Amino acid sequence: MPNRSDVRSAPAGAGAGPGRWRGVALLRREADFRRVYLSQLISLGGDWFAMIPLLTLLERLTGGALWGALVLAADTLLIAALSPWAGVVVDRVDRRRLMIACDLVSAGFVALLFLVRTGSTAWVAVVALGGVAAVKAFYGPAVNAATPNLVPAEDLLTANALSGAVWGVMLAVGASLGALAAALVGTGGCFAIDVLSYLGSAALAHRIRGDCGGGGGRPGGGVRADLRETLAYARRERRIAALLACKPATGLGNGVLALFPVLGPAAFHVGPTGVSLLFAARGAGALLGPLAGRALLAGHPERLRGAVLSAALTFAGGYALFAVTSWFPLAVLLVVTAHVGGSMNASLSSYGLQSVTTDAVRGRVFSIDFMLFSLALGGSQLAAAGLGGVVEPPTAVLCLSGAVLGYSALWWTRSGALRVPGRPKTARDGAPAEP
Repeated sequence: MPNRSDVRSAPAGAGAGPGRWRGVALLRREADFRRVYLSQLISLGGDWFAMIPLLTLLERLTGGALWGALVLAADTLLIAALSPWAGVVVDRVDRRRLMIACDLVSAGFVALLFLVRTGSTAWVAVVALGGVAAVKAFYGPAVNAATPNLVPAEDLLTANALSGAVWGVMLAVGASLGALAAALVGTGGCFAIDVLSYLGSAALAHRIRGDCGGGGGRPGGGVRADLRETLAYARRERRIAALLACKPATGLGNGVLALFPVLGPAAFHVGPTGVSLLFAARGAGALLGPLAGRALLAGHPERLRGAVLSAALTFAGGYALFAVTSWFPLAVLLVVTAHVGGSMNASLSSYGLQSVTTDAVRGRVFSIDFMLFSLALGGSQLAAAGLGGVVEPPTAVLCLSGAVLGYSALWWTRSGALRVPGRPKTARDGAPAEP
């Protein structure tokens, strides 16, 4: 197989205008990246368009938050369980075809939600969202691994900011409109929109013409051999280990989302619209975080270590204050603040990983990244469900924010490898790139 540059070379003039936001220009110039971006946009929008009505439906059918928490936990724990195998697949097969297949299978799983009609069928929601999560274990690393092949090297930070922001945009839009859409077209209508969004996403991925990478795994190697190779690579390149440990910091606190349906009426005296607003606030923060991270790091890669730590501390502090306020407008603002930190942490760590990994192992590295974050998130969601049954919800939020703070302090003491300064360089022929 011919050698491939791990990060595309920039065309002449692509780097003009340092300090300016070049996101729109990048989307206009790079058609394949634009298709991937729009593909994520519509599928994520459909997901959140359906998720808020689903959580509300489950609470109404079952009379509690348990099934909603199980849905959210299934969404993350299955990703964690499948990620080691997913990474091998992402590196061995054509990533474009894999993204298309993921979208089509996800549409089929979402269609199962039409069967959730009574409390006795709540388990179907867990199966359906678990199936979608299983597919995400492949789709997310495929997109992250393909991105450096679709954009010029010096636009990689901008591409990460855009990809992180798209999640926030559609969470904010989907969560804001979810309750309204359920009132207008019904919960089933929201599920139908989600199915159509996956089909549209598959159509966009089908139009990608560039090389997304993949297909480079050893024909005779097994999953264990590929994973051993990846772990050995991470041991040699200590910055990869430090970057892989970034995202679990905020994952440990994200279980608070499972408490939103309970906190809305109990702590803030708001109904489903208020709960949707809390999720929308999370999306607004997720939109702003990658943009803030790009502004902070652009031209100063030596700031990466301090930036990801400050992002995690912002997340922990935002939710600690959220737990002790009773004024709903302030609570919404604090959720925004917390998730500015959370999404900044995720975006910058992804950028770092894309900068220091080669294409041959990038899918496996991002699958491990996805797995570690998902384990932290799923554990946090289960902890939230357990804590919600023995302490008041605000106290549970404080416990989760404390876990983030403690983990962040530990990470700082073990992440000295990220002190190495320098700009990202293209990695070729298996040689690690310098960030």
